[in-house]
Amino acid sequence: MLDRAKGSVPFDAERLGEILAAHAGRRGALLPILHDIQVEFGMVDDAMVPSIAEALNLSRADVHGVLTFYHDFRRAPAGRTVVKLCSAEACQAAGGRALQREAETVLGVPMKATSGDGAVTLEPVYCLGLCSVAPAAMVNGRIHGRLTGDRLRTILGEAVR
Repeated sequence: MLDRAKGSVPFDAERLGEILAAHAGRRGALLPILHDIQVEFGMVDDAMVPSIAEALNLSRADVHGVLTFYHDFRRAPAGRTVVKLCSAEACQAAGGRALQREAETVLGVPMKATSGDGAVTLEPVYCLGLCSVAPAAMVNGRIHGRLTGDRLRTILGEAVR
């Protein structure tokens, strides 16, 4: 990783170039490029935006707008454990807000944040499609429904070991 202070970039610029080249000339390439970058690097660093914009003949503002509009794109590294709590209406009506407070307490990290040690990221997600078994969560890609405070504590305890 290179140092920004020295005028270089904090990511593998060659690999970024390969991703951009793979989508050259493709219509509507911005979202596929952002997805590929996130898969490769675990995030889309703000320092990548100028290269993406140039490759697609877009303004930096256009790229930044898309990057910040979609909640699944990360601009900072995620924790080793990622906890997504559904915040849609059905989950809220079934106790989702109390579960969010419980998760914040158990994990020691507020919603939309990553712990200082990089162990866990806690974030809301609009809908997991599990309204009939609300409230729901996704922990490291695994879906959990019909959550209670006790069940959530157990799941979180197992996930962050």
